[in-house]
Amino acid sequence: MKLSVPEYIESIDPYKPGKPLEELEREYGIRDSIKLASNENPLGPSPKAVEAIRAGMESLHRYPDGQGYGLVAKLAEKLGVASENVVLGNGSDDIIAMLTRAMLQPGDEAILPQPSFLMYEITVRSAGAVPVFVPLDDSLAIDLDEMLRRVTSRTRMAFLCNPNNPTGTVFSKKQFRAFLAGLPPEVIVVVDEAYIEFVRDRDCARGINYLDADRAVVTLRTFSKAYGLAGLRIGYGVMRETLSKYLHRVRLPFNASSLAQAGAIAALDDEVFLQKTLHLVQEGLKYLFKSLDRLGIRYFPTQSNFFLIDVARNADDVFELMLREGVIVRSMTSYGYPNYIRINVGLPGENERFIRAFEKVLAGK
Repeated sequence: MKLSVPEYIESIDPYKPGKPLEELEREYGIRDSIKLASNENPLGPSPKAVEAIRAGMESLHRYPDGQGYGLVAKLAEKLGVASENVVLGNGSDDIIAMLTRAMLQPGDEAILPQPSFLMYEITVRSAGAVPVFVPLDDSLAIDLDEMLRRVTSRTRMAFLCNPNNPTGTVFSKKQFRAFLAGLPPEVIVVVDEAYIEFVRDRDCARGINYLDADRAVVTLRTFSKAYGLAGLRIGYGVMRETLSKYLHRVRLPFNASSLAQAGAIAALDDEVFLQKTLHLVQEGLKYLFKSLDRLGIRYFPTQSNFFLIDVARNADDVFELMLREGVIVRSMTSYGYPNYIRINVGLPGENERFIRAFEKVLAGK
């Protein structure tokens, strides 16, 4: 069979998620492994969300609320915006795909920090648009000044991840205001705040505060991380109504399942679980940083639930050796950091196990 595929589709490298825990255990012949590779919530899902999901299973024969009325209304109230400003997605990457599909044309340019979330490039290329990559600065932060210098007459969109994945760095309110002021008014700014709940820096810019700016600022958020609902695939975007109405034109019907909506509504009310998660992450970071200091290992400060470690050797090799110890980490080779790994905070026992295994791997035992 011969297929006629556009060149811009041929140019896409598919997103490669980490293998499931069970598959890695089978492949390597290991048991009782721990996964610190995908920035997931080690506490699991919100208990209130689980309860709501169980109750919702009685109505699985019904289609979901296609407008997500209950969840949209709750988000709007919590965020202090209008319901018309909120668009639900099958994960926040669904919103990214809607934006590029609705607002980019072949030949348009979108500015992306590099490295950052890989789906920005994939969705930009899917629209036939051109990704313009801007390296991070020396502190591994997004270089907003350089992004401005890369703007051309074809620039239509700019993606910012705050905190940035995989580096955990953030940009300040002052930096963001200067960035917005320097952009042409037709450029849509997409601020991905998948990890915003973990941020401790009070000067960190938050996209929702710029909803009424003199240009389109879209804020992306998700229930996958702090709320522990990654398996449900539920996220949302906050934007001007003039933009959201176009996303609804390309949004797939029923893109947020009934169980995802029920779980997310309940999770928003589970403040106890959220605070427990944030405390666990902060205590875990303290332990991990102190342990790595003891080992003399270089790592990078973070405003998220994950961080980078400089292993000073081939990161793929370290990944393999850690895996044989039953600890799954993420090699950063595909992100352009061949000597770095990324880990997320786990439960206290998992953090301790990581340090023991890491020390063993470093010692070559």
